[in-house]
Amino acid sequence: MITTLPKPVKLWGRGQLTIPKELREVLKLDDAAVLNVFVVGRCLILTPKRLLRASLAKDVERAMKAKGLSLQDLLRTLKEERRRYARQTYDR
Repeated sequence: MITTLPKPVKLWGRGQLTIPKELREVLKLDDAAVLNVFVVGRCLILTPKRLLRASLAKDVERAMKAKGLSLQDLLRTLKEERRRYARQTYDR
């Protein structure tokens, strides 16, 4: 599963967030799952602790290739979604 559309989540007290159920099911994350968090620019990337960066990169590359997506496709979609979010959130 690759999704280029963001799933909104709310940041709760003490910095907690809830990962949507459909994503937890696809990634097979249960209540005991431990995640790694990375900061890339102004983005957070969460990965299951069991994944290493190299294998994650290969998984993402394979999934993108299967969907016919390039990095430029993802970045373009990200820019569009940021604009949409700013309009909806800040009425800009």
